[in-house]
Amino acid sequence: MTAAQRRTPHSTYRLQVSPDFTLHDAARVLPYLRDLGVDWVYLSPLLASEPGSTHGYDVVAFDHVDPERGGAEGLAALSAEARRLGLGVLVDIVPNHVGVATPSEDPWWWDVLKLGRESEHANAFDVDWAAGDGRIVIPVIGDDDEDAIRVVAAKGEVRYHDQRFPLAPGTSTLEEQHYELVNWRAADEDLNYRRFFAVNTLAAVRVEDPEVFAETHVEIKRWFDEGLVDGLRVDHPDGLRDPKRYLDDLAALTGGAYVLVEKILEPGEALPTDWATAGTTGYDALAHIDRVLTDPAGEAPLTALEDRLRGASVDWHRTVHDNKRAVADGILHSEVLRITREVERVLSVREESADEDAVADAIAELLACFPVYRSYLPEGREHLEQAFAAARAERPDLATTYDVLEPVLHDEWSQPARRFQQTSGMVMAKGVEDCSFYRWSRLTSLNEVGGDPSIFAIGVDDFHAAMTERQRDWPDAMVTLSTHDTKRGEDVRARITVLAEEPGHWERALDELLRLAPVPDPGFGSLLWQAVLGAWTPDHLPDLRERLHGYAEKAMREAGDRTTWTEPDEAYESAVHAAVDAVFESEDVRAVLVDLAARIDAPAQANSLAAKLLAITIPGVPDVYQGSELWETSLVDPDNRRPVDFDHRAAVLAGTEEDDAATKLHVTCTALTLRREHPELFTSYTPVTATGSAAGHVVAFDRGGAITVATRLPVGLAAAGGWDDTALELPEGRWHDVLTGLDTDGRLADLLAVHPVALLVRKG
Repeated sequence: MTAAQRRTPHSTYRLQVSPDFTLHDAARVLPYLRDLGVDWVYLSPLLASEPGSTHGYDVVAFDHVDPERGGAEGLAALSAEARRLGLGVLVDIVPNHVGVATPSEDPWWWDVLKLGRESEHANAFDVDWAAGDGRIVIPVIGDDDEDAIRVVAAKGEVRYHDQRFPLAPGTSTLEEQHYELVNWRAADEDLNYRRFFAVNTLAAVRVEDPEVFAETHVEIKRWFDEGLVDGLRVDHPDGLRDPKRYLDDLAALTGGAYVLVEKILEPGEALPTDWATAGTTGYDALAHIDRVLTDPAGEAPLTALEDRLRGASVDWHRTVHDNKRAVADGILHSEVLRITREVERVLSVREESADEDAVADAIAELLACFPVYRSYLPEGREHLEQAFAAARAERPDLATTYDVLEPVLHDEWSQPARRFQQTSGMVMAKGVEDCSFYRWSRLTSLNEVGGDPSIFAIGVDDFHAAMTERQRDWPDAMVTLSTHDTKRGEDVRARITVLAEEPGHWERALDELLRLAPVPDPGFGSLLWQAVLGAWTPDHLPDLRERLHGYAEKAMREAGDRTTWTEPDEAYESAVHAAVDAVFESEDVRAVLVDLAARIDAPAQANSLAAKLLAITIPGVPDVYQGSELWETSLVDPDNRRPVDFDHRAAVLAGTEEDDAATKLHVTCTALTLRREHPELFTSYTPVTATGSAAGHVVAFDRGGAITVATRLPVGLAAAGGWDDTALELPEGRWHDVLTGLDTDGRLADLLAVHPVALLVRKG
């Protein structure tokens, strides 16, 4: 790809490609996306994955597109249609791991299980052979079920129920294999291969090895050699040994194509500037958008409510620390032990020693104290120093062990330091996103990937400062509101955000809901009822009951304090599910929800439209997650990966069908089209000031010729009597709103009389 051929998108639209929505189906949707104003189509992973996989992140082969998703023919058809329509193509790739749930489907894994360290693919996997006495530990056996393992010599296989594993050549017993099938509970302590987080069926690959990189990117290279694809989204770069080097290798492979990284940045953390990437996939932008639309006045009363429901004051940072420590001592303890073994080897070479248990204890504490997902030494050394300082304060009894560990973990070339960096992100993700987010329900619209729920709101000035910095440093990074990984769809969050403006009414309604449909843990009850409120309407979709039951099960088991995936508490779960049933069976519960919905519906829609226009027009490349041009009321996955009715959306866009979210579609289409057709209007960032009694209720900025105007805190605005004398100080010229076609002099009472948002350009 030459410099002249390289492209950067003005916007993207994410499609979830699956066996039920193939590349051929996606190709047929492209004309609608073009009409919507989209610039590039953005596809979920395409490489061959586990049979029936709905998401594609469990890749089993790197040399072809998944036949179930349309295969090479499907990608060629989609790419050709995209080229015909002038659209670019962005594809999600998964370099960190492969799916090994079905060993016979992954030829590399099968070969390694069959031949052990003699396999030509042994180096591709991150296995600590010594820790397994030369064997890979595979935790698949159920409790007291060892007798189900059978050797089928005639087929050259070992079988456990419907799972198949290879027999090594010339062998006939389990003891002779290069792997050991063990009880599933052994994974926490004894696992000796690196995984994706704590998923035993996703084995990590060593793309830091040039040969492994080449072999795992053979099909991706073809995409660029043949001009089928224009850019890539890199899944979970924090799992890689050396993300910077990987991105450099990827740039060389693709000719410097547009690349994004799924990187979670903690508040105040910056993406390394020397990475070969256009930026992150946008969770940092999402956090800013949600918080500038959140009323800071709601923080104190909602905190008091949370403390009352929990029976004690909730310390978010203590909760995070303790849950991360539980992860390091539990489901990821095998990773801690592997780092410990690496440390022991280094100390042995240096002729030093330390108590092994103390080293493991200290490493687990450092992981619990690590303030961001990971460091990239020498980048991020200050985060490692913060972790040591916090760990010393937390566990002064380990002071001498920290003295031993500090130089080892600061040495960027040491194996323990590199392994520690790969592990800290796992602990953060499992301890925060997949646990702590479900144990604090103060305002759950803030419990989102990439966000810190303890940061309740930001002011307009802080928002402008963050966007000015974004324009300067990462103008081509992605902006998102909803993804396949968000905990709540954008319009669920927009509805919940209203509660910050209605804390008193919310508290009274919640108390009544908890009285009518009691659950054993009222704090969790708050999280559950916020999800119900976010996804519910009086004429809700018929599948909502099933979806809410699915959400309730996942939420309470991820919280892990009353029930878990591995040891469910039937009595507790039954009570929670009974509360979900009450949504549909109790007239009294319905009455409370109808009253709540009547209060929040209008301001929630204002929040939704504000968030959408902000997301499409702030610095960066806006992504529209599939279907979210209409109301996006999905909950956590797999709910947010449901099929989308594109025919209906195309009909609404064409004006032949109606939808109560038609205004959102209009805002989305108008803003995307303006960005695509007039990119010169979106090249800078300047705040636009408002004056008057309601000036605090608007956020406005000039992108270099296009001015965004969005209402914030709509409940407070209405209570104050509306816009009154409030006006924008517009730059010189005659301005009109492309959403309504109306001219404006900046007076908000007139400008925002039709919609709570406006998008201005100069006339002519």
